[in-house]
Amino acid sequence: MSRLGRVTDSGVGRALRARVGGWLGVLRQDLWTVRADPLPPSTWLRWLPHGLVCLVAFGVTVGGTGDMNDNGHLGATLAFMVAGGQGGAMVLGMWRPVPAWWLSLSAFVVGAVAVRGRLGFDPETYTWPWTAAGIIAEMFVLLLLALRVPTRAAIAALAVTALLTYVLESLRDAERYDTTGVLSLSLFTVVVVVGTALRGRREARAQLVEQTTLTAEERTRRTLLEERSRIARELHDVVAHHMSVISIQAQVAPHLVENPPDELKENLAGIRQNALEALTELRRVLGVLRSEHAGPGEPLTDHAPQPTLDRLDALVENTRAAGREVITEINGERRPLPPGVELSAYRIVQEALSNVLRHAPGARATVRLTYQPDGLEVEVVNGRPTGPAPPSTGAGHGLLGMRERVAMLGGTMTAHPWHWDGFKVTAFLPDTPPADAPGTTRSTDATTDPRGGTS
Repeated sequence: MSRLGRVTDSGVGRALRARVGGWLGVLRQDLWTVRADPLPPSTWLRWLPHGLVCLVAFGVTVGGTGDMNDNGHLGATLAFMVAGGQGGAMVLGMWRPVPAWWLSLSAFVVGAVAVRGRLGFDPETYTWPWTAAGIIAEMFVLLLLALRVPTRAAIAALAVTALLTYVLESLRDAERYDTTGVLSLSLFTVVVVVGTALRGRREARAQLVEQTTLTAEERTRRTLLEERSRIARELHDVVAHHMSVISIQAQVAPHLVENPPDELKENLAGIRQNALEALTELRRVLGVLRSEHAGPGEPLTDHAPQPTLDRLDALVENTRAAGREVITEINGERRPLPPGVELSAYRIVQEALSNVLRHAPGARATVRLTYQPDGLEVEVVNGRPTGPAPPSTGAGHGLLGMRERVAMLGGTMTAHPWHWDGFKVTAFLPDTPPADAPGTTRSTDATTDPRGGTS
């Protein structure tokens, strides 16, 4: 006959003990600590709530001392120590809520035990174990605790307070005192619920602000990438034109020399082959960029030539046709500029005039091009608008696009309000951008037009 040995342990028992042990460990970390957790000042009233708590704490100390001395028949020193502990716990709770709760609970136990032996001296009954001053002090302490500790810690503190109240009340009959256990615990529960709700609301608001900030940063980053992609697509035609010219020149060059050596033919053939390969790669990259932004049914290529400053007059005429007065000034000797500089200058003027149409109704604009020995200065200034600007439809990227174009060429840019509610955009584009540095850009705002809307 087989005999079964006694089972000493099981997986369920170990899991239960591990869970209880973990819960007790978390509870010890929450309630057995002296870490500082200051009460933040009010946004509007600054330190007024702190002053009110100190004033109430002073009233609790004075009122509690008199009550326990006169009605509780305690000595003046002991009554002051108990009431002072309760009032001091309120002040301490603004910086260290957990130690303040332990101090308030300790003062309550000492006072309740001291008064217990003197109950019934007078025909009048006495409120016990919680005095009126003790209830007020504990409510403040629990509220300050619930505002700044996790919900589990606030509930645990409330449970310990209820347990001590029940233990003290069960030690003596209720014939010779008015019990305050039910009333006090009801009030304590209310303040813990309110404090926990306020803390949850504050945390939710902080998370919302953080998420909003992340969303705004992501939107700005996405706008920047989109603008750089658009600039790359526009500059492709310029680069492709030069690569095509290099390829054709390398193919024609051997025919311009009588009896060209084989080394020359080989080198020119290599130049042409490299140019054709580079042109193929450029077209492949451009196809990827355009496919990301083309909608359903839209072609992936755009055969329209990129604009230069030769089309500036047509751009100004379009703005005038919209009902705006535009003055064009060209200073210095006009000369051909690198295609990238001309394209960037045209786009800067185009975006600046678009911002004038959106954000400065009725304002007169001035477009000024100054040809300098080392580059081109573009300046667009608008005067005071004659009416309020319409509301913006969303976050734009006009100034951001200008900044990227100027930085690509190694130039400088400023965008800021001008006299009498006007606005001024100035950009300098050098003839020969540095090869090893993108340049520096200074802008009042990368994406938001200070005239009151997004550009």
